Amino acid sequence: MNFIQSARDYLPDIADLPLILAGPILRQTKPTQVTVWLALKEARSLSLKIYGTSHNGSNIGHIVLQGQRKTVKLGKHLHLVAVTATAVGDISLQPGEIYAYDLDSDHPQEDRHSLLKNLAAETLSYFTHQLPTFALPPADLNQLKIVHGSCRKPHGGGLDSLAYLDHMIKDAANIATARPHQLFLTGDQIYGDDVADPILWLAQGVNELLLGWSEQLPLAQGQDTVLAKDLVPGSRTEIARQSGGMTAMLKDSPKKAKSHLFSFGEYAAIYLLAWSPVLMPSSFPRGKSLYHQSKQARRWSREIADTNSFIADLSQVRRALANIPVYTICDDHDVSDDWYLNREWCDRVLGKPLGKRIVQNGVLAYALFQAWGNTPEQFAVGTAGAKLLQLASDWLASAGQDSDLKAQCDRYLGIPQNDTATGLPLLEADQDVLILARDDQALNWHYTVSDSNHEVIVLDTRTWRGYSPGKDNGLEPPMLLSPRAFEQQLATPLRQSKSEVEATFVVLPTNLVALGIIDRIQQFELSRDRVFNSDVGDAWNFREDAFAQLLLNLCQQRDRVIILSGDIHYSCAVRLTHWDHDSLETSVLVQLTSSAIKNSELATRIIHTRLKSLFPESTQRWLGWEQPLKLEQIDSWQQDKARRKLHVEGQQFPDWQYRIEWCQREAAEPLPWSQSADCQHRLGNLWQRLLTKLLACFWRNPWLQEGSEVVGRNNLSLVRFDWLSAKAVIQETYWHAPWKNATTVRSRYAVSLEPDALPPAPKVK
Repeated sequence: MNFIQSARDYLPDIADLPLILAGPILRQTKPTQVTVWLALKEARSLSLKIYGTSHNGSNIGHIVLQGQRKTVKLGKHLHLVAVTATAVGDISLQPGEIYAYDLDSDHPQEDRHSLLKNLAAETLSYFTHQLPTFALPPADLNQLKIVHGSCRKPHGGGLDSLAYLDHMIKDAANIATARPHQLFLTGDQIYGDDVADPILWLAQGVNELLLGWSEQLPLAQGQDTVLAKDLVPGSRTEIARQSGGMTAMLKDSPKKAKSHLFSFGEYAAIYLLAWSPVLMPSSFPRGKSLYHQSKQARRWSREIADTNSFIADLSQVRRALANIPVYTICDDHDVSDDWYLNREWCDRVLGKPLGKRIVQNGVLAYALFQAWGNTPEQFAVGTAGAKLLQLASDWLASAGQDSDLKAQCDRYLGIPQNDTATGLPLLEADQDVLILARDDQALNWHYTVSDSNHEVIVLDTRTWRGYSPGKDNGLEPPMLLSPRAFEQQLATPLRQSKSEVEATFVVLPTNLVALGIIDRIQQFELSRDRVFNSDVGDAWNFREDAFAQLLLNLCQQRDRVIILSGDIHYSCAVRLTHWDHDSLETSVLVQLTSSAIKNSELATRIIHTRLKSLFPESTQRWLGWEQPLKLEQIDSWQQDKARRKLHVEGQQFPDWQYRIEWCQREAAEPLPWSQSADCQHRLGNLWQRLLTKLLACFWRNPWLQEGSEVVGRNNLSLVRFDWLSAKAVIQETYWHAPWKNATTVRSRYAVSLEPDALPPAPKVK
């Protein structure tokens, strides 16, 4: 490879960049406090002011909340801040009202009355006053609107559906009860492992521009190091595998890790590029100018084509994120595919200097770019989070050379120390499983969002896993939540929340229920110990004890639960009805999945169509016993058909039973929204292009694309309720219609939350 031109040549000088590099992104929002996150090129002390409005948001009123915070220095030209405004006196924000916000700077040469109105030519507002706005969730569930989605990869297939959010807000910006009220990004906000060569090339240039130095990475024990900038795009697969112990490239997929992120500066740059167009160049160099081999040059050009629509819609995405409270979760691709998948992965990766450095950098970037806005109280002055911010700033000021500061960051990030004798990560017991040892001051990535009439419990199933003990159990699927994590993340919030809350949401990074074909493939892979790069063990049903514990925690505390999930690159709705035989109580769990925002694949596009109707998902029926814990699938609930010999250690009747049903999506409804055209590759000779066009005519037609169960194209979903008569939850899934270029359609899932009658328990002989 011969890089003739560096990425710095395609980036502007610092003096030509605006002060705000990324953001503002509206984050945690409560009646008495509001947090906004930004990335700046210079240090500032920023004042956040929240204003009331009148005339449906058109006129700015008095200040109701305000607060101030100084930026944290991460590099010579990179400064972050999540500034929180709190109540002025006894004033608090109210549902049904539109609020605006602005930021003031302490710099004498800047307009102290409005920092956001001076963002070059780019607008962040839907109003003529040019300020971002938002509305609190209403108390009436009939008016509540929550948006969710996951898996947004810049060079993933298809259009970036996060741009749909801009249309949703724009269409109802002046109606507090009609505009979307919260956005939950339920996984893979970035891809640290699967990175396009042009994006890593650009990220290296952004690192040089903003930090001014390249991180020295440890390749092995001892003194062997390499500068991150010398590990050029497209060349990192073997280094990631051998020196880092990573698994994204296993199972004959070397391209998955060819541009894996390694350094903190690279992770930081990817976040900035994902959320803002400021650092995106007007063009990329041609592959032929960088590569001698035509195969590499074609790959470069293809990845640029896949990324172009992502770049074209970034301004819309930036505006949308400024005008709705944004909440995120901690997920695998934020660091690397299969992050903490099983104990063998933890031992191998954390036992290697480069592997551990990648995890350290990815988790630190998550803390600064995501967790700070999710839970700003963890980063308030005097807290563990504030100490982490200072340590991170000091470590970066040392150009990454101070290893003691890096180790001190780990205690707050929950990254375990290594055993001095074995070099492996330290583990500790949590009842009958092992968990990664963490300091008592480690920050939490789980949290709860409580509003007047609904609650959202966001789980961290990535860093609190329970691993089976024993030297031969390293590949065994883990409990996604250890016993201690179950208590902290789920049981305690359910007990402490208000009893009058009518709707409980739980955000699961991995699905409670997945397509049957996925389960069968993963079970087969597990039986052959091929667990990496297939997410084997990343599903709840691989551990019967964890699945049952999750189900019972939810159903014994709540009558109605809505699960928001992503990860699996399709959208769907699944209804689970749970009956308890002792109390005779019924609970309804509805799993609403929305994925991928931008990462559709051939397999998901196929199951999206009517072809999937040939193999519909069957209704599943299960029985459960508590002592000892056991689940048993049966063929029918009907008593006369369900009589069978179930030898369950002397127990005759189940303690509970549940049913899983897949819901049908309604016919797609066209919307008057336009978006950047999807880029198609015109490769091959004339005959190949003609054949491709003929196949496209067959494939891209409305009849074939109107499947009945899932949306397998890039999508984003809005969740709302029908709470007037028979209670129901509705997911409206927005996706791109392939039969008409740049057209958006909406598919609807309507799922009843009303309990079903308790079926008879099967007799057991």
